[in-house]
Amino acid sequence: MMELFTNPDLWAALLTLTALEIVLGIDNVIFLSIVSGKLPAHQQQKARRIGLILALVMRVALLSSVSWIAGLTAPIVTLGDFALSWRDVVLGFGGLFLLYKGTHEIHNSMEGDEEEEGARATTTFAAAIMQIVVLDVVFSLDSVITAVGMTDNLPVMISAIVIAILVMMFAAEPVSAFVSRHPTVKMLALGFLLLVGMALMADAAHFHIPRGYLYFAIGFSILIESLNLIAAGRRKKAREARKGKAL
Repeated sequence: MMELFTNPDLWAALLTLTALEIVLGIDNVIFLSIVSGKLPAHQQQKARRIGLILALVMRVALLSSVSWIAGLTAPIVTLGDFALSWRDVVLGFGGLFLLYKGTHEIHNSMEGDEEEEGARATTTFAAAIMQIVVLDVVFSLDSVITAVGMTDNLPVMISAIVIAILVMMFAAEPVSAFVSRHPTVKMLALGFLLLVGMALMADAAHFHIPRGYLYFAIGFSILIESLNLIAAGRRKKAREARKGKAL
């Protein structure tokens, strides 16, 4: 037990895995904001909290099944030079789900009549929770497999998961409010889901896309959108100042 507190390698593994889970958890927070935003206002916070608690339970359960997770990479079918594993199947269907969900949400945002009162509540509470759970399984599977490859210390992996989920719980509310105030951020987030969906399908087909490329594209897009929001804020202040002078 004392080794957990005195071994620098375990501390390094904990910090690395925690950072990894937080970065990958940003996807979940964005998706939580989009899905819960379709619920009535009094149900949104409850849906986010329940979704994150279920996410924590599922990730710990996955980590506890280390041998099963490691076995996911074993081939189940071989077609020529291509060896299909359960990991490939899960990532492939997960990628298809993200592509469908992202495209569907973009279509509804652009073509749907969101101004009508009933338009926001386009999903039920149970359906929203199920979508959150399904997407969390998709996002967590790859990170859990990576975690198992980095360390075989289960308490370290579980600690990293718990810390990341707690961070997500604090971040979910402000992120959700921010996305609601800025529709362009929602569109950017949906584009991000499409990007991740394609990356998952590529991984399933054994065409690995370095995650650094994805993070650079996402980071650059966020930088540009941040500049746009700053410019929009300045224009709004200038308009308000002109109105004040006119009065």
